[in-house]
Amino acid sequence: MAKKPIWIGAGIVAAALAGFAVWQAVKLPTVAAAHPTRGPAVEAVYATGTVEPTVMTPIAPRIGARIARIEAYEGYDVKKGQVLARLENKDVQGNLDQLIAQEKFARADYDRDARLVKGGIIAQATYDKAKSDWQAARAAVQAAEAQAGYMTLASPGDCHVIERDGEVGQFIPINQAVFWLSCAAPLRVSTQVDEEDISLVKVGQKVLIRADAFPGQIFDGKVLEITPKGDPVARSYRVRVSIPADSPLRIGMTAETNIVVHQNPDALLVPASAYANGKVWVVRDGRLAQVAVTTGAKGAEQVEIRAGLAQSDLVATNPEDTFKDGERVHAEVK
Repeated sequence: MAKKPIWIGAGIVAAALAGFAVWQAVKLPTVAAAHPTRGPAVEAVYATGTVEPTVMTPIAPRIGARIARIEAYEGYDVKKGQVLARLENKDVQGNLDQLIAQEKFARADYDRDARLVKGGIIAQATYDKAKSDWQAARAAVQAAEAQAGYMTLASPGDCHVIERDGEVGQFIPINQAVFWLSCAAPLRVSTQVDEEDISLVKVGQKVLIRADAFPGQIFDGKVLEITPKGDPVARSYRVRVSIPADSPLRIGMTAETNIVVHQNPDALLVPASAYANGKVWVVRDGRLAQVAVTTGAKGAEQVEIRAGLAQSDLVATNPEDTFKDGERVHAEVK
């Protein structure tokens, strides 16, 4: 007797095939994957530095002497010509008084001989010698007056006293600075950039500045200048950065600087864990493929991709050393 054919309903067939597909997917290695995202990317050179005035003027005595009186202190705003300190000048003043007396005597001799030479009472040579003696005495007085002036330390302009070294009674050697002044000069940050990064730094680049004294605040700056000679010991170059005139940063503060090299507000980004050695792994048509990419800014969490990927690509977020080109996998999209 002939057997009748057995018909399976379409719904039963579909369910059976779906079950087979699930079973097959389970057997394939599962790979965590994600599409690249869009967002801002900033590439910056990091360095630390110190806030300082653009111009620091040292005030030092031109003669070694003890400090007799201090009239300005750190933090003072002083005017041009204002006395900052006075040095002991007893010896200088005594010498000046003696020279003044000698100059007066020499002047009296000169005036007397000037009258006598007109009457022919004395020789011209006697008059000439009296005139020469008086002029020499006068020059000595002027030199002593200048020296006496050195015993007063005064401000060369409208300035701010940023540092004072010395106390009353202390002997200050010649040319040793007692005061440091900032005279009508804006502040800046002087920072050291590693020699490996200095080629990325250019004058005019934007700089983001942070200081521990002002947590959570970021101040804008700009690269002012780059010293052409580096430090062979520290292997770094000094870079000076301008800061806004209304900045609360103060002289001597430590500042962190991020010199912006590249900025893209709409960059293509992948997780940092997905990138290694200039390549990323992608899943295309259920198979792995390693793709070379061109990167931009690199952060701890994300990497900017400038070329080699599209936003529609599916990127393996945690590639493994065992990955092989063309290997069939199951992509678990996050």
